Amino acid sequence: MSAVIVDDMRRRLAAVRRPRPIMGRDRERALTGRQRELLDQMERLIAGGFATLTMAELAARLNCSLRTLYALAPSRDELVLIVVDRNLWRVGRAARDAVREDLAPLDAVRAYLEAATVAVSGWTEAFARDLAAVPAAQELEEGHNEYLFDVTRTLLDLAVERGDIAGVDTAAVARVLAGLGRFFSRPRVISGLESSPKEAADQVVDLVLRGLRSRAEEARTTGG
Repeated sequence: MSAVIVDDMRRRLAAVRRPRPIMGRDRERALTGRQRELLDQMERLIAGGFATLTMAELAARLNCSLRTLYALAPSRDELVLIVVDRNLWRVGRAARDAVREDLAPLDAVRAYLEAATVAVSGWTEAFARDLAAVPAAQELEEGHNEYLFDVTRTLLDLAVERGDIAGVDTAAVARVLAGLGRFFSRPRVISGLESSPKEAADQVVDLVLRGLRSRAEEARTTGG
């Protein structure tokens, strides 16, 4: 791509507002190595569900004191939200890094979303069910999903402007694509999948993008 297009993509993506982290930057930087280790371990611990786990049981399984856990969060649910939010931020940064400047916008959409769906790659039906029961979980997911939508729409807009795809309601397409990971990670949906939430989302993304390319090629061929 030309330097002008690359600069435009960089500028537009930089303008997309990021979700507000539960644990602010100052607090994150203040975490000790042991606290970071515990949060990483807890991510693996709750992957199979956490509804039956108390703070005391979590402390026992993590081999730490209750005081250590309460220094991180005042309740189990808030601790879970911190763990989920940190994972979403980590995956989100990796997804943004996947949008290389040498990629055409539509290829960048695929790279971005395939990296973003890593966030739900390890989700089980039990974990999704337990997370859905946490009052603030929906708000947390919506914040991250809105960022996913904004980035996806920005890239689709660029693809339309370059003529890579025919004119389309980019907001509608981006809303669908950005919501796939969240949709396929719903408890009732996971149980009916033949693949993982990530694999299902990636397959649908690929189908939609192929359709957009085919539609553009057809329009160029027919002069429409």
